Amino acid sequence: MNLSNLLSLVAVITIFLAVLLSFFLVSVKTQNKLSNRLFALFLIWTAIDISGVVIDSFLTEVGNLQMLRPLFIFLQLPTFYLYVKSACYSDFKLKWIHLLHIIPFLLVNTILIPRYYAVDLLGKVDFLSNIQSMWEIQFNFILIHIQIAVYLILAFLNIKKAKRLYLENYAGESIETFNWLFQFTVALSIFYGIALLKNIFKFSEYQEWSDSLTVGLFVFELLIISWYLLKALTHPNLFRSLDSKLQLVEHIISEDEQEEDNDTNETSEELIALKKYMEEEQPYLNPGLTIQDISDAIEIPVRELSLLINHQLNQHFYDFVNSYRIEHAKKMLKDPSKNKWTVLEILYESGFNSKSSFNTAFKKHTGTTPTSYRKSL
Repeated sequence: MNLSNLLSLVAVITIFLAVLLSFFLVSVKTQNKLSNRLFALFLIWTAIDISGVVIDSFLTEVGNLQMLRPLFIFLQLPTFYLYVKSACYSDFKLKWIHLLHIIPFLLVNTILIPRYYAVDLLGKVDFLSNIQSMWEIQFNFILIHIQIAVYLILAFLNIKKAKRLYLENYAGESIETFNWLFQFTVALSIFYGIALLKNIFKFSEYQEWSDSLTVGLFVFELLIISWYLLKALTHPNLFRSLDSKLQLVEHIISEDEQEEDNDTNETSEELIALKKYMEEEQPYLNPGLTIQDISDAIEIPVRELSLLINHQLNQHFYDFVNSYRIEHAKKMLKDPSKNKWTVLEILYESGFNSKSSFNTAFKKHTGTTPTSYRKSL
């Protein structure tokens, strides 16, 4: 099998999976409808982008489609960025202002009108024959890589902020989904980094290197889509989204610096009330516990409770709750009457709802694994 046939085969498989996953995301019943649809749209742009390997072999003459198709890449990263926003925040909605994200796509097509879209067949052939020296193509090449860098940075910043908000306000297992979203964005960054290298070779004397990297990119893209498909099937409710109105503690502190300091005695009383509630009522056994739940129970406003835990105790709410869960798990591991209990049973009884989150939290608080801890007793 030659390089061209291999490329076509991988492209067809990738396009098939992308379309299949898009259909699954749009049709599946879930609360994350908007984020699913945005990611499905991202996959459609991706399928269009790589379809050139297949479509171009069937085109008998030069046309506008050959230029328009690869330019859909200018819609990929804006759509992915909006997907990240919708996946992180439950109240995210598409607004008219989001149409600004399509400006680069419109711009690159507009500048091609005079010397490509609006000319006859001979003009198009002449343009494609000298494509590497055309300023429109060079401009598009520079713009797409600037756009990729900007949107990937924005995606990483949004994930980082959302994860911090989650740690300060929630104590479930969903932190793992933010870690996965970060990993997926890293994978995309690597993909586009290789694509940049491929394009550099394409406009140089090392054309054969560009062809080899193209095959590698298609295989990598196939792996990324397969990875997401696996996650979508095994974790249909991938994200527990946040309220975008939540504030980071550092912002609350910054605002409070302009106001009077809290009374020390009042803070101490609130801290005593919080610890008493945690020890006596054991709310941490609820795997879906949120800071709002505790706020309602001990009648301390969420804002003050967040400052108390994150600033006064110097802990994220996530770690604060897990510290109680781990102590509860340690007592169960020490209890002779529970010797026959499995680690899985103990983690569920302690308020965790996944083995990976339990092992990570246990090792963070004790320096060892649950199994090793039990053996050392």
